[in-house]
Amino acid sequence: MAKESMKAREAKREALVAKYAAKRKALKEAGDYEALQKLPANASPVRLHNRCKLTGRPRGYMRQFGLSRVTFREMANQGLIPGVKKASW
Repeated sequence: MAKESMKAREAKREALVAKYAAKRKALKEAGDYEALQKLPANASPVRLHNRCKLTGRPRGYMRQFGLSRVTFREMANQGLIPGVKKASW
């Protein structure tokens, strides 16, 4: 499980990206890169990192479900994810 501070930091970044999205787009279209550099570094969407919605694990993230591979497997085996079943042959 990720530290709460890491989850909070990622949430703060998401809020900054959303706040400055329109301004960044306008500055990019205008070609004003000096003003773009003066924006907060965490306002850049490149700095976001996908994390598991339940545990906050940064690696092994599955976009379709928003979960890490570990959490996904646990939930799938318990039958908590609709339409997912264990493959066997």
